[in-house]
Amino acid sequence: MKKHPASVDPILLGLVIALVVGGFMIFSSASLGLLARSGASFSSVATSQFLFGIVGGSIALFAMSTIYYRHLRRFAFYIFLFSVILTVLVFIPGIGLSHGGATRWISVGGFSLQPAELLKIGFIIYIATWLSGMGHHLNSFKQGVLPFAGIVGGVGILMLLQPDTDTFLIMSMAALAMFVVAGGRWRDVGIMILTGVALLVMVAMMRPYVLDRLTTFLHPERDPQGSGYQIQQSLIAVGTGGVTGRGFGQSIQKFEYLPEPIGDSIFAVFAEEFGFIGGVILIFAYIGFTFRGYKIAARAPDMFGTLLVVGCMTLIALQAFLNIGAMLGVAPLSGLPLPFVSHGGTALLATLTMVGIVLNVSKHAHKTKRA
Repeated sequence: MKKHPASVDPILLGLVIALVVGGFMIFSSASLGLLARSGASFSSVATSQFLFGIVGGSIALFAMSTIYYRHLRRFAFYIFLFSVILTVLVFIPGIGLSHGGATRWISVGGFSLQPAELLKIGFIIYIATWLSGMGHHLNSFKQGVLPFAGIVGGVGILMLLQPDTDTFLIMSMAALAMFVVAGGRWRDVGIMILTGVALLVMVAMMRPYVLDRLTTFLHPERDPQGSGYQIQQSLIAVGTGGVTGRGFGQSIQKFEYLPEPIGDSIFAVFAEEFGFIGGVILIFAYIGFTFRGYKIAARAPDMFGTLLVVGCMTLIALQAFLNIGAMLGVAPLSGLPLPFVSHGGTALLATLTMVGIVLNVSKHAHKTKRA
């Protein structure tokens, strides 16, 4: 008789708690810059982050860590379909909300919700279910590679219409990682990557802002007051932080110069206030979180559990390191929020939900025979 697993992985849970608590402190400090510019109250900014993100996300984490992860496989298609329908709602006038030329939000009870964050979860669960059931058919072009590319491409169309190119990129990279772990051939992976690069070039040609980000990454000094402004101000913030930083709440860049201090630029605020030492500690926290997650994936009792964890961890890790890399000038600006830290109640809720799934798999590690 199978015994009920005692507890979730304590190391991963501890790292997540540290990132969430520390993240809210960083967010609170970075919010001062935004509030000084707009004159908004702190409560109006923090309500979504704390109530919807931290409280709601904690409840979701606890729930998902309690529900046996194999039950997700039974309802995978319906979860995925629901998340797709919810994402389609952004295109319906009166429901969808637009900001900065993008249509990515819907209004729910006075709060804005970004369905793409929930689509990430449905996508990962469905891909994990599909791949874990393919077996040797995965290496067949007709039965494996083509349907896989079709699923990813279908979600890609939905994301690019919003447009949300950055989120789709990390979703597709997570799906490729799952494909490899499931036994997909590297030849097929190479073909899909080359196809993706070709499609990215086409998107860049049709959407100048994508090409602009790439050229700004290569030559940020060409337009320091225009397209290169954010990266220039970010590097100034990181540089002025020195070794130990200005001190908590003492960032200057967040008040007048740094765009999106509570969004994708929040790492620059953190680096200015806590310096090189603080930045290294935060980066190592994400590295530890990532490696611990992949260790759980390696010890999962079945392929479905492994793929679930690989998908969730790859999504979160890629988003974190691409955000940090962009603020340090070693990756193109993406607009992706920093997981556990940046403003966005829906994003934090979705991230903690995925962590809950990973923690549930950790409870069952090596408890049953791998299949």
